[in-house]
Amino acid sequence: MYERLIQIEFNHCDPAGIVFYPRYFEMVNSVIENFFADVVGRSFASMHNGAANGVPTVAMEAVFQKPSRLGDKVRFALQVEKVGGSSVKLSVEGYGPDGLRLRVGMTLAWIDKMKAAPWPPEMRAALEAYRETQDA
Repeated sequence: MYERLIQIEFNHCDPAGIVFYPRYFEMVNSVIENFFADVVGRSFASMHNGAANGVPTVAMEAVFQKPSRLGDKVRFALQVEKVGGSSVKLSVEGYGPDGLRLRVGMTLAWIDKMKAAPWPPEMRAALEAYRETQDA
């Protein structure tokens, strides 16, 4: 499981001192961006800086279980659930010391020149290999 620890900062919070929910989506995107760089072998910078490809989000569903507050440390865990022809379904969960804070299901699509395209072989292999290590 790919994990990343994020400390809740002032800029993440609303006036009540809890995470303003759109900031969670930014945190989840950060986890995914780092996963692609660290595991899949393709950074968002390499995809978006002149390469004319990327992995936009095409579907997202979120369930918020408990609030996170300024100063909390939330451990995000990413799992690859399914690799399709040009898409990948991911699950990202955020945990505090008191348990599950949020669960986000996302589908990303590989695009090339602004159209859905089959995964490049090396990216597909990395995504499949990661999914298989989770099943073991």
